[in-house]
Amino acid sequence: MADLLKLKQQVEEFKSEYYNRNREAEVNRKKETQAAIRIQCWFRACRVRTYIRHLNKKAIIIQKAWRGFAARAHVRQMVKAAYFTMKMNFYNDMAVRIQKTWRGFYYRTYIHYFYARKRYLQQILMKNELLRKELDEIEKAQTREKEYLEATKEQKMKAYQAYRLHHLISTKQVPGVFNSPYRQDPEEMELLLRQVRYQVPTSRVRRDSGCLRGRCDSMGLSFSGPPESQSISTKTRELRTRLPPIGSKKGKAKITQTVHNR
Repeated sequence: MADLLKLKQQVEEFKSEYYNRNREAEVNRKKETQAAIRIQCWFRACRVRTYIRHLNKKAIIIQKAWRGFAARAHVRQMVKAAYFTMKMNFYNDMAVRIQKTWRGFYYRTYIHYFYARKRYLQQILMKNELLRKELDEIEKAQTREKEYLEATKEQKMKAYQAYRLHHLISTKQVPGVFNSPYRQDPEEMELLLRQVRYQVPTSRVRRDSGCLRGRCDSMGLSFSGPPESQSISTKTRELRTRLPPIGSKKGKAKITQTVHNR
């Protein structure tokens, strides 16, 4: 009996302890669950953050590889375009050089041929020299003719003046105006007065004849009026006929032949 009572007491004590422990566990359960939730939340957050960090690293690696590949492809295209433009520029420069040399050769050979132009200029120089010589000869002949005309005109003027002043000629008794006794030789006008012959006009003579109203000088000079209207003498006409002719086409052909032979 005593043993049973002890057993009962032990069982009751065990139950009371069990109930007390369950009551304490029920009281601490909420705190423990909240603490466990916090631990799980922190752990899951750490795990997710590490996973996201891992994903970010892998994404950066992928992006880096893709961007490097895209940049290399773009640079490769740029290099190809630059090489193509450089090659086209080189081809264009070579084409321009070829065209320049060909055009220069064509113009020098068929359009502006140097040796033909040189021969042509030599022919022109020779023709100019001949023409210049002919013109110089013509000019000299014209100057001679002009001097001859002026001399004849002046001589006619002097003869006309001598004819008009024939009454001033010196005689054996009285010396003339142009024959001064204080000079050794008489003046030129005095000699001209001695050469001129005075004739009394008998009939009216035409102006085309060699005398002026029947009056002629001893030097063969004719007067048909005032000295300004004197006709050209036969000597001037002969001088005009003696002028050198201008070079004909035959002479020019000879010049071109000589130039081509050179």
